[in-house]
Amino acid sequence: MTAPATGTGPVRRRLTVHGTVQGVGFRPYVHRLAAETGLAGFVGNTGDGVLIEVEGPAAEVARFCDLLAHRPPPLATVTRVAHEELPATGAAGPFAIRSTDRASGRAQLPPDAATCADCLRELADPADRRHRHPFVTCTHCGPRFTIATGMPYDRAATTMSGFPMCPDCAREYGDPADRRFHAQPVACPGCGPRLALTGPGLRPARDADALAAARGLLAAGRIVAVKGLGGYHLACDATDPRAVATLRDRKERGGKAFAVMCADLAVAESLAVPTPAERAALTGPRRPIVLVRRRTPAGELADQVCPGSPHLGIMLPYTPLHTLLFGLPGDPPGPRVLVMTSGNRSGEPIVTDDTEARTRLAGLADAWLAHDRPIAAPCDDSLLRIRPDGTEQVLRRSRGYVPRPLRLPVPVRPALAVGGDLKNAPCLGDGDLAWFGPHIGDMGDLATLDAARRAERQLSRLTHVTPRLIAADRHPGYHSTGWARRRAGARLPLRLVQHHHAHIASAMAEHGLDGTTPVIGVAFDGTGYGDDGTVWGGEILLADYTGYRRFAHLTPAPLPGGDAGVANPCRLALARLWAAGLPWDAELPSVTACSPTELTLLRQQLDRQVACVPTSSMGRLFDAVASLTGVCHRAGYEAQAALELEAAALDARDADAVAYPFGLTGGATLACDPAPMLRALLADRRRRTPPPVLAARFHRGVARAVTEICRRARGATGLGTVALTGGVFANALLEEKCTALLRADGFTVLRHGEVPPNDGGLALGQLMVAATAPHHETE
Repeated sequence: MTAPATGTGPVRRRLTVHGTVQGVGFRPYVHRLAAETGLAGFVGNTGDGVLIEVEGPAAEVARFCDLLAHRPPPLATVTRVAHEELPATGAAGPFAIRSTDRASGRAQLPPDAATCADCLRELADPADRRHRHPFVTCTHCGPRFTIATGMPYDRAATTMSGFPMCPDCAREYGDPADRRFHAQPVACPGCGPRLALTGPGLRPARDADALAAARGLLAAGRIVAVKGLGGYHLACDATDPRAVATLRDRKERGGKAFAVMCADLAVAESLAVPTPAERAALTGPRRPIVLVRRRTPAGELADQVCPGSPHLGIMLPYTPLHTLLFGLPGDPPGPRVLVMTSGNRSGEPIVTDDTEARTRLAGLADAWLAHDRPIAAPCDDSLLRIRPDGTEQVLRRSRGYVPRPLRLPVPVRPALAVGGDLKNAPCLGDGDLAWFGPHIGDMGDLATLDAARRAERQLSRLTHVTPRLIAADRHPGYHSTGWARRRAGARLPLRLVQHHHAHIASAMAEHGLDGTTPVIGVAFDGTGYGDDGTVWGGEILLADYTGYRRFAHLTPAPLPGGDAGVANPCRLALARLWAAGLPWDAELPSVTACSPTELTLLRQQLDRQVACVPTSSMGRLFDAVASLTGVCHRAGYEAQAALELEAAALDARDADAVAYPFGLTGGATLACDPAPMLRALLADRRRRTPPPVLAARFHRGVARAVTEICRRARGATGLGTVALTGGVFANALLEEKCTALLRADGFTVLRHGEVPPNDGGLALGQLMVAATAPHHETE
């Protein structure tokens, strides 16, 4: 930032403020600041941010500029202030807020923010005109991204445009001294959105009656579809085993954990033991789902909420509607903790449209609590965990984070990266900024592809980025890659990026590396299309943005049945033993989990190599070990076996800190052989070593193997920075052990923070690889 000159006479200065400065009360803040300093001039939104002209004594103009840059409103982020000297005009009139300039540009819209303390006080105050108003909001909180239809951000460019303000709201909106001055979602019970409750056999209800009826249904064990900021939730009483089991059955969710919403922090602390950093995340304006170590027992929580998991996904109310659903003082008692899961069928995107909700959620919900404010952009809840050092690892980046841009270490051409087929989240980039879209999910059907296309269009409207390049994964069968080919057509170049290279580039970009020096990238996940046509996933690459070399990998083993075999960790375990030349002893848990016919067919399949694609996947090795230890033999959802193996290791009581050995063989490319680890694990099983100890020793063995390979890579290349990336590093125990060993050995370790380590962060790496490459390298 360039500071203005100071002097004694009147001066006039034009300031262009860049960053997240629209939709955060920036113009009213500037108006109040100018009034404090006695300056004349004006402020207005533009396509690039906020334009200000101020005139007055030089010392007061200097003070104004300093406060503007260093004391912005709570939701604002100022990245740059450009100053321009202008001739003084002698202006002495009141400072004004001008109408918006709709010229094209790139202002930054903030994410949605949880209800602020002032609005919550009004919500609970019987004397306030917004008492019990489910849509109370102000310039410091409420919807932004999910109601925006374009930029610059004004009411006409939001889904509130269909709700004309009443005289009282219009007076607040136009009063510079009011907290709702130019708050675009401002409304009240007289002029704002309305609630409605409907359902088979139910008498339709509106507003307060709808809320009371919904609370009663939840207390009675029913499932209610609740329309939130970015889509519908399916809600039920999390302390009612029958209600939770019914929701699990209707959603065909298997054993996958549900997230819960607690009425307040005290309720959350009765179920789990949050650290100070976890409390801060739970109560902050983003209000994500936070994975917190659960109490044992976890209060009155139904066992079916998160079976087999030591952690509980918790969030607190982030809209007035949620607060009212739990009830205000004096309301009839209702549930204090609710299962809040995405309003969709398995494999489909979250539902946002009211008509669609009645059809797509039919059979899942017993009632629908809806409102008539349209949702412009679907946006699921974000999910994160807090490391012991207090840093965040975002596992799903969506509400509360999107569309906040990421600053890139090197400029990129205008480009769209479509991500992968799992945990899809597209990414737009131009210049030194990149914008992730919200979490879409798994690209398995037309509805999800359509959601991805809508997300791209919404991002493009808000950022004014028109892609001139498309990036996608190399996997020939990915739905996302097919979409990218159609999107590129004959007009735009398409760049296909190797999966694990993209993971490593994503970690590099998040940490601000410009790519002039390669890193040792440890990319561990379940599936990635390899250069040799096999399934990769246990990769150590020497990489920068322009290319990579495979330095080491996990020794391949057959993947019986391809992707379809992933649901059977017991088969993966036996395939790993077959590849290592180890017998299938009759007492092994993986053997006893299979029927005699299944064992015979599997043996024939492996011996004849029928439908057995080789895989170096570390994710599949975790699945195999989960079965060999007796932890999980059949997986009902993605990564179930690995999650349960980690949970077992966390419970280990293993004072001798044994680590199972891996073999390292080969020349230019090392093979990390798990056969020694398997032999040691089987020997421990024969000694009846408890499964948690087996799991812990396996985790330690992987971490020590990673450290040894990185040490050899450093010896061969001189590189000293390691990036840990890929979905396997959502495993907190493995990430912590690898990080500790590598740092103790003198390495700089890059771990993901705001960008997910899993495929939810893949598009950023695709963007960096594709959009920084020379034009002739596109395909």
